[in-house]
Amino acid sequence: MGLHQKVTMLNALTHTYKRYRTLQTHHISALPIVILMPHSACNCRCVMCDIWKDNKNLKQLTEVDVRGLLSSLKQFGTQQVVMSGGEALLNQNFFTLCRILRNAGIKVSLLTTGLTLKNHAEELIEWVNDIVVSLDGDEQLHDAIRNIPGAFQKLKDGVQHIRSLSPNYKITARTVIHRLNFWNWIAIIEAAKQMQLNQVSFLPADVSSHAFNRQIAWEQPRQHEILLSKNELPKLVAVIQQIIDGYQDNIDSGFIAESQQKLMHIYDYYAAFYGLNPFPYKKCNAPWVSTVIEADGNVRPCFFHDVIGNIRDSSLATILNSDDAINWRKTLDMSTNSTCVKCVCSLHLSPRIKL
Repeated sequence: MGLHQKVTMLNALTHTYKRYRTLQTHHISALPIVILMPHSACNCRCVMCDIWKDNKNLKQLTEVDVRGLLSSLKQFGTQQVVMSGGEALLNQNFFTLCRILRNAGIKVSLLTTGLTLKNHAEELIEWVNDIVVSLDGDEQLHDAIRNIPGAFQKLKDGVQHIRSLSPNYKITARTVIHRLNFWNWIAIIEAAKQMQLNQVSFLPADVSSHAFNRQIAWEQPRQHEILLSKNELPKLVAVIQQIIDGYQDNIDSGFIAESQQKLMHIYDYYAAFYGLNPFPYKKCNAPWVSTVIEADGNVRPCFFHDVIGNIRDSSLATILNSDDAINWRKTLDMSTNSTCVKCVCSLHLSPRIKL
């Protein structure tokens, strides 16, 4: 074994040990993933999201912000930065931010509406490691949910253009399943296939938190625009069963990211609002392995929990390892915390898992 291989192995073992220590002590020693929101605005007007309603109050991360993060990211051994939003590509310095991170040896992933993929294809291939696009239905339904005419075609054209330049480039899709599109679920899978996406994943809609720019949590009338009605739940079960029966090969191959059980958990989530079952248990350690930095510099333990500091006031390392932050992680009981119980997603990385 050469010297370089020995150093690489030692670094990997050290990082794994630090991840174990983080889980044991609640003091962040290693932070594999950081989510950045480079731009607060969005170029879609989705029915299940309120981000676009605050487009006039623009906030964005700067080159100074990201360079200021590097010492903490290096200290924590951060391996991946996920660019979220808003629409990250609206930040005019987006690729400068990516370049800073990539030159520091950090992988960059992008979550995007996909409307401008074609315009940025060459730079995306160069500076972004992989892309996750939002896919809400077949063409007509996708455009309706996004409230943007031609959104589906722009997404499709962008994916195809990237494929023409770099056939093996990884592009996956994420779909929020809710009252307006659950009946179109199979068409979504077929659309993902036709676009030659590498994978498609599904999650239920968050209708109860302050995330996605909700200054106040949605009240029941607004919730029920997205939340399936009790009478629609049997139809949801039927659609999920159709997918399990008809797309088992795609589940087994990983093209559909969720297992049969996780697909059925989408039903369980909606059924829980009517007291038919508990909310699905989610094995999650997001606050110990990741953090979210918003476009104004605010830091959250995850998308759904409260702000704990701002990178324009203190370093990320100082914020995450303040006495209050450590005590919050130490006392967080995900089985009883109201935010965690109703959470629609989860991130669980064991210390041995490689990104």
